[in-house]
Amino acid sequence: MKGRLKEKYIGDKAFYRRYLLLALPMIVQNAITNLVSFLDNIMVGQLGTEQMSGVAIVNQLIFVYNLAIFGAVSAASIFGAQYYGKGDHKGHMYSFRFKLYSTIIVTAITITLFLTKGSNLISLYLTDTAGNGATEQALNYGLRYLSIMVIGLIPFAINQSYATNIKETGQTFIPMIASFVAVGTNALLDYLLIFGIGPLPRLGVMGAALATVIARYIEAFIVIVWAHIHKEQNRYLCGAYRGFGIPGKELKAIIIKGFPLMLNEVMWAAGMTAVTQCYSVRGLDVVAGLNIATTITNLFNIVYIQLGACISIVVGQYLGAGKLEEAKDADNKMIVFSVFCCVIMAVIMLFIGGFFPTIYNTSKEIKELATSFIAVAAMIMPFCSFSHASYFTLRSGGKTLVTFLFDSVFTWIVVVPTAYLLAHFTGLGIVSIYFFVQATEMVKVIIGYKMVHSNVWLVKMV
Repeated sequence: MKGRLKEKYIGDKAFYRRYLLLALPMIVQNAITNLVSFLDNIMVGQLGTEQMSGVAIVNQLIFVYNLAIFGAVSAASIFGAQYYGKGDHKGHMYSFRFKLYSTIIVTAITITLFLTKGSNLISLYLTDTAGNGATEQALNYGLRYLSIMVIGLIPFAINQSYATNIKETGQTFIPMIASFVAVGTNALLDYLLIFGIGPLPRLGVMGAALATVIARYIEAFIVIVWAHIHKEQNRYLCGAYRGFGIPGKELKAIIIKGFPLMLNEVMWAAGMTAVTQCYSVRGLDVVAGLNIATTITNLFNIVYIQLGACISIVVGQYLGAGKLEEAKDADNKMIVFSVFCCVIMAVIMLFIGGFFPTIYNTSKEIKELATSFIAVAAMIMPFCSFSHASYFTLRSGGKTLVTFLFDSVFTWIVVVPTAYLLAHFTGLGIVSIYFFVQATEMVKVIIGYKMVHSNVWLVKMV
């Protein structure tokens, strides 16, 4: 019995070597990115609670956009990974074109919305419980920050189209290097422009936005130029710009399978934003505390997030090649490994997470709230790891309608109402509310286990 379980859930050295060679560059890339976001958050936090809150709210709105872009490229990536596994480079090219078109459309809509309705969107998160005018200041800082950040949406969208296609071929190193250069530039410019070091002006939150925008252009430039110079390794680019069409069969397949995924990402992100809005009715201190906690939590979450993303690549390649049993075997081992790694990260976060809020220049109450939020997030993290891995398993087999129900529908039917009811109609403290909302992930774990165990995702689509 023990031997069978070990054979089913634990791989050999060669398996973990392949998995980690794919995952580590992605983990390191996102670790550096989130570390710079953390440093950026700290530097903005030194300016004051209102500045930090205004920037945090805008970043929450941009988070919805980022997930919409992720959904757009992921819709085609389902097919991209399988096309590459099959050796169909022309099909891979069509999936790349779809990514470019869909991300550009999403970006155009988002920029229009931010420029016309930015003030209304930011105001949704501002509840003046203290009556000291702090919310109006936070709104002004948020609008300044947003006015510059919209310029960086275009390179982000195009970069995601290229980088995800590159990763589907198993080349995760170049996007990592581009990210390193970008985040290094971002960190340096943050320091120089936020505080006005040397001859440079002190720009505050606008300096933080400008640093981010410049870094995004640099990252996109590196990825795009490298991809076109190395066309032998990126054969999907051969003929990618000779014509603009996508055959009806491929387009229909991507839309049918991909639209639920795109809709899912947008609705899930909007759901998380709605949850944050529910928390925000308890005051600006809660917004600031959540901002600190989320920034720290994101640093620790990258391990299970990227291990989950690797599941879709590895399993997708097996499925595309028609190796269904190998796909199932690899999936079992990767899910167990992801949860194991996440338990370790959760323990580390639980013990050292409370140190980070002390770095911020804010009130004692906000620091205590942030510390409590971090502790709750650490306790729930292993459950998030399993449900995240289950999501990518289902997605790799093209079960996008199932993932839509599993992810965003669950969020809007269970998570958002729980947050709304507890925040508006109970006397519970905000930390208790946060715990109960996060604990809904346990229900998702049970659903995810049953779906993965049913093998409904073992499908070759190309």
